[in-house]
Amino acid sequence: MKYLPLLATTTAAALLAACAGQPMQPGVQSVGTSQKTPPVVTQCIAQAWADKTQQPITTQSVLANNAAADVLLPGQPPGGAGAVVRPAWSGSGTWVGLRQGNGADTSAASSDIQACL
Repeated sequence: MKYLPLLATTTAAALLAACAGQPMQPGVQSVGTSQKTPPVVTQCIAQAWADKTQQPITTQSVLANNAAADVLLPGQPPGGAGAVVRPAWSGSGTWVGLRQGNGADTSAASSDIQACL
């Protein structure tokens, strides 16, 4: 029984690594990478969109400690159009993509995201 916690920890780490290495979901286009941490990039994008639209912005944490998040464009439901902020695929930093959504105008979203990278 001494090895059960170690086995559980190792299994959890392996599953997390496998999930992190998965390709992005369909409909997400890469915008770029940054050396900033995911929470910093997430906050920057949310603040930029809130200032621009004067509407509340929804941020969904995908991993604990804001290690990954989705920043939704105003009026979008969960899983809708917005920024997909994830830890960089390799090394430190952040990868950011843009998810398209039904009826969402994402024309300026890419440049807003670029300003935060």
